[in-house]
Amino acid sequence: MEPILVTGGAGFIGAHTCKALAAHGLQPIAFDNLSRGHRDMVQWGPFVKGDILQPADLDLAFKRYQPKSVIYFAALAYVGESVAQPLAYYQNNVAGLINVLDAMVRHGADTIVFSSSCTVYGIPDTLPIPETAPQRPISPYGRSKLMCEQILVHVAAAHGLRVAVLRYFNACGADSDGEVSERHDPETHLIPLAIDAASGRGPPLQVFGADYPTTDGTCERDFIHVSDLSAAHIAALRHISNGAEGLTLNLGTGRAYSILEIVSAIERVTGRQVPIIHAARRPGDPAALVADVSRAQRLLEFRPKYSELETIVETTWRSRT
Repeated sequence: MEPILVTGGAGFIGAHTCKALAAHGLQPIAFDNLSRGHRDMVQWGPFVKGDILQPADLDLAFKRYQPKSVIYFAALAYVGESVAQPLAYYQNNVAGLINVLDAMVRHGADTIVFSSSCTVYGIPDTLPIPETAPQRPISPYGRSKLMCEQILVHVAAAHGLRVAVLRYFNACGADSDGEVSERHDPETHLIPLAIDAASGRGPPLQVFGADYPTTDGTCERDFIHVSDLSAAHIAALRHISNGAEGLTLNLGTGRAYSILEIVSAIERVTGRQVPIIHAARRPGDPAALVADVSRAQRLLEFRPKYSELETIVETTWRSRT
């Protein structure tokens, strides 16, 4: 089985991708410091407890398993936290990637699939957002992802690395088999927060802003199921491993749902009311974000299979009850 080093492999998207890699006959090596990941979510291959900020930890993993490819998820990923702690975000997200790339070059690994974000676009000029849209991030988190993308371009040119950059929109849902779930602390994502509000496990859902120029006044976002994200990573890995040029792709569905549409779907699926508290807009929140996914469709033949809204809600509901 070909070993694939998965940094952040004990996290939400990382663990789902490890499961998908194993199902495709590959051996995921989950590399995680467990600061935000979960050891019990590593079920489909070896685990290396290590930190991307520690080159010796990376050397150990590369020497032991000799991966030629890396799927890179390791990152701090809370926008609000990045505003309060920018140094931590630049150190972990940017310096951490530099360490991983340095280890790849020293150990002869030549392929990397990098987890980026739609936050690199900032507030878009047009919708849907193409990969060629201006990149104007408005948070340290988004800026750190943009810096990483730029570093990857230069390192690829200098050392011949094959690189795929995947810009996620809103990752959501959970493994349909119930083996992996979304567990963030603190939880900041809309759908689990709304489900927890409906189940009584959490407080009422805060809806930030009701006067946006959208269908119902609330923000609209493009939600993509985590299992579809995992499939896209494997497709991207195969694409660049077969000698194709590097990729930069949006990963979404091309369809946006408002917060109130999400709430309605949760109420339909669960039969429970989602209590809501309306609050003021959050600074910097765009009215709508939706991906232009035509490039991923063309180059990877990517078609989401699990990203219907009811499927997203059902899998999340089962994982949290």
